[in-house]
Amino acid sequence: MLSIVKRILGQMKNDKRSLGLLLFAPLLVLTLLFFILSNSNYVPKLAVYDMNEKFVAELENYATVIEETEKPEAADYLEANDVDALIWTDSEGTHIELLEKNSKSVAALESIQDTNKALHPTQNELIIDYVYESVGDNQLDSLSFVFLGVISFFFVFILSGMSFVRERFGQTLERMLMTPIRRVDVIGGYTLGYGILAAVQSVVIILYAVYVLQLQVEGSVALCTLVMILMAFSAVSVGALVSIFANNELQLVQFIPVIIIPQIFFSGLILTPIYYGCTALEMIMIQGKGFFAIWPWLAGSVVFIGVLFLANVTALKKYRRL
Repeated sequence: MLSIVKRILGQMKNDKRSLGLLLFAPLLVLTLLFFILSNSNYVPKLAVYDMNEKFVAELENYATVIEETEKPEAADYLEANDVDALIWTDSEGTHIELLEKNSKSVAALESIQDTNKALHPTQNELIIDYVYESVGDNQLDSLSFVFLGVISFFFVFILSGMSFVRERFGQTLERMLMTPIRRVDVIGGYTLGYGILAAVQSVVIILYAVYVLQLQVEGSVALCTLVMILMAFSAVSVGALVSIFANNELQLVQFIPVIIIPQIFFSGLILTPIYYGCTALEMIMIQGKGFFAIWPWLAGSVVFIGVLFLANVTALKKYRRL
């Protein structure tokens, strides 16, 4: 039994990648969770119209406050001025208009609640409305753009990465590189071949989500499909790049905490394929935006695909220099 223990510990000692992932990957995930879920120092930006001066003065202790002399149109005003909430009163009560349900709107509501607690408010009714929220929205609808993007990217990454690893172990890639074929042609062929399969998967996913599960899409389903296809090609390229540095399928799976999880947790803080894809899906599915509103995110996805393609071509020098 002791000999088996020594052999296992010896193998692990020589496998620096596995040892590093065993010890440091959980720390990485916990650190990301801390930054995402712990109390943040974000100060919401709120606009008020025709509100009591005492309320405004107290609210300034919890948020950045802009006082408007005329009541603006909430939908245009909030987006154009990067304001988290618009507050005003009328005979019905206190109105709070927010853009959508996210961490910023939560911070805005918390600042208003803290203000009300400090002032011991009267029985004024709080009327909360969201610009981008349809009647009957459920939690899945509000987060559908995240689930669609992440699920599609994850499975395509695994499929393409393992397929590339098998190509190497089957000596197919090595035999191919013994011919005069260029590295660009090799990567282009693999990317396009697996990308077409991944694109079919993306179309199936979006059609199933919209027409079978009845997930709400405020904008164009065709645009959603385009975004999903671009994400699929990004996932194929990421899978190909990682597979070049993995010696087997297990090592490829070990890259998941390093490649996939940071993209999910840090989406919005760092620019990643999932960030560009999910942001575009959110704008289409939740906000109902069209092509001209999302084209920068589409362009970002295309740039990522191009950068990853060049990185794959360069990394293939590991097997042959041309």
